[in-house]
Amino acid sequence: MSNNEKMSSLKPFLRVAVEQWMPWIKTDVQEDGTVKVLGPMANLLDILADKVNFEYALVQPPDHAWGVSLPNGSWTGMMGMLQKEEVEIVLGPSSMSHQRETICDFSDPIVTDDFAILMIRPTLQNDVSGFLKPFAMEVWLLTLMSLMSVILAMTFLERMEGEIYNFTTKNVHSKATMWAIQNLSQESSEWLPRMNGGRLLVVTWLLASLVFMSSYSGILTAMLTLPRIPIPIDSMEDLVAQSDLPWRLEAGSMIYQYFKEATDEVRQKVFVNSDVAAKGCWAARESIASGEFAAICDRTNMKMAMSWDFSTTGSCHLYISRENVYSNAMLALAFTTKSTYLARANHVISTVKESGVFDKWVRDEITNTSQCLRPLTSTQREGISPLNIEALSGPFLLLSGGMVAGVLVFLTELVSWWVYGGDP
Repeated sequence: MSNNEKMSSLKPFLRVAVEQWMPWIKTDVQEDGTVKVLGPMANLLDILADKVNFEYALVQPPDHAWGVSLPNGSWTGMMGMLQKEEVEIVLGPSSMSHQRETICDFSDPIVTDDFAILMIRPTLQNDVSGFLKPFAMEVWLLTLMSLMSVILAMTFLERMEGEIYNFTTKNVHSKATMWAIQNLSQESSEWLPRMNGGRLLVVTWLLASLVFMSSYSGILTAMLTLPRIPIPIDSMEDLVAQSDLPWRLEAGSMIYQYFKEATDEVRQKVFVNSDVAAKGCWAARESIASGEFAAICDRTNMKMAMSWDFSTTGSCHLYISRENVYSNAMLALAFTTKSTYLARANHVISTVKESGVFDKWVRDEITNTSQCLRPLTSTQREGISPLNIEALSGPFLLLSGGMVAGVLVFLTELVSWWVYGGDP
């Protein structure tokens, strides 16, 4: 065989940029500095190398980032390596974007994914003010205003009717106050106005009180018997409206650049008020599960974190928001511009996708997520469970406060009686 024939039989040697992104790809740096990869993208790379006929070496970016553009036009991370032609392929998979397409050529999309918010899983918590929750604050205020209006109206009517029909009601204001409160709490009252005008007001207030208290008792019973689990964060609006749970974006990622360049107010707040982390949800899964912060990343990555959590603890500590922060992100391999390998790579990718092999590889990486993806209410026990002291702590505290106030009023009356010699 001639030297030319030997050279023509040698496979091209390509440099492939890789970085860990579970479950797509897992990197393992050997003692000699070489990089090995596992996972669906590693399997795809081996098939590409065989069918497209090339050999490869794996390299990681110094900043371990996917890559974002800088003001001077250069790029960081793996995209920067591709721009400077330090590598021929970025294994990724990388999110396709218009900006990235200016420095590279993407293969056909391998998969489509959504980005959402990953946080600690909300749990049922006892609320001291829970007995106030059957009505919204506006309803409570209107009920209080109605009570005060009825008291004033009854006092006025009773006095005016007394002048017209020549009778006097002693302590009419205090009697009207006690009558209105007793009717609202569904208690009987010994005092009633003498004439028809006042009694018409009595009937009106009785009907209104019946509706108020029947609605309140029914809703409160339902809430105590089958309490709902509140979800404080289920969208970007919820995220920026609260201050209890900080959140992070992965530095050097497409989603980081997406929020950085967003023009609407909500997304700007997401970026401005966020912390920036070097790694994504998988690396921070333990911190997220313990409630230190929330993170924004792709749903497949979050399901992998859920799978790990349930497999290691037997419980679900993570929750994925129902609303996406970014939908239908197309993930693909990135090649240098006008790469001669792109067309053949697309043919291989199409075959692997249509056969269902790639989806099977991903499913094999993600297990034990069905339990954690169920609705939060499904974790509640079926049937009626006894209420504990914490569930009724609010009414007990209110009762204690009323008893203390009553004792203080009594002591005040006692001191007044003693000072004024029995005539307070």
